[in-house]
Amino acid sequence: MYSWPFPLWLRIFSFIYIARGDMSSGRIVVYGGRGALGSAIVDYFKKNNFWTLNIDLHRNDKADANVIVSGNSTWIEQESAILKSVDELVHGSSLDAIFCVAGGWAGGNAANGEMIKNADLMWKQSVWSSAISARIAATHLKEGGLLQLTGAASVLEGTPNMIGYGMAKAAVQHLTKSLSKKGSGMPERSCSLAILPTTLDTPMNRKWMPKADFSSWTPLTYISELLHEWTVNASSRPASGSLVKLITRDGHSSTSIC
Repeated sequence: MYSWPFPLWLRIFSFIYIARGDMSSGRIVVYGGRGALGSAIVDYFKKNNFWTLNIDLHRNDKADANVIVSGNSTWIEQESAILKSVDELVHGSSLDAIFCVAGGWAGGNAANGEMIKNADLMWKQSVWSSAISARIAATHLKEGGLLQLTGAASVLEGTPNMIGYGMAKAAVQHLTKSLSKKGSGMPERSCSLAILPTTLDTPMNRKWMPKADFSSWTPLTYISELLHEWTVNASSRPASGSLVKLITRDGHSSTSIC
């Protein structure tokens, strides 16, 4: 009986499986994967052999696949388009984790003429993306998988000078807790968590706050490593529904459950 030489067979076998993504360590979605934190997460997981899907207004060429969001569409239109694209790209495979780090910042108290305008923007950036991430999780996250959303530590105390921002982040934190409850529609044994940063150490933050104490800013590598550990080691995760405050002092970062 004729058989292929082993090296040739191995090369063909490897090509087929790499093309399908079956040789990866796992599969993740990063919603907001072109921003500073999202890009860092994509880079870190790629280095650890994960298949990565970026969902953003802009393409991330380092990701394995991209879903480009239209900034002019409604919430319902965004949901429909994103779910359709994700369904086509994952090819029926389950996702190990979904990280929603999309968002932004805008200030404004009740006396500010742009308070409502800014609140509307914050809702679109933080709540729309978080809710759509939950919809992706309900459909494509594996049993025992991880959904991470992004709140804010400042919301725990009230945000009088950035009311719209605080309202949006409070909604995300409520969503996190709701998704952890029975009847939420999430996959069995899945875990929903929100990280609550104070200030992230990003190039843009350094540009706009050059005299700040950078030793109190949380490095993007710390968050990427934390999310990777939660993904590959379920026992390392806090309880589902937890709000995980990120604390950085004197250059050392840690977490605290709120």
